[in-house]
Amino acid sequence: MAFIFDPVNALGLTFNIIIVVLGYWGYKKSKDKVPLYISIAFVLFAISYLVTLLGLKRTLESVFIIRTVAYLIFTFAVYKLAFKR
Repeated sequence: MAFIFDPVNALGLTFNIIIVVLGYWGYKKSKDKVPLYISIAFVLFAISYLVTLLGLKRTLESVFIIRTVAYLIFTFAVYKLAFKR
């Protein structure tokens, strides 16, 4: 495992962590689950960035699966927000 510094991935990881914290904070304040879903999605995005930065052995399929699940969760959160009653 070797750390491979890439400013784009490092910045992406940083913003993902910020979004996770804000989403969790929003959930704790409002008890609305939408910010929690968003946090979960961005935890998965952060994992994919971290895998890249750490230079872990990975396959295209594993990153693809992680990001696909993250996008599906995020899409569900947006759906819940758009059709909230």
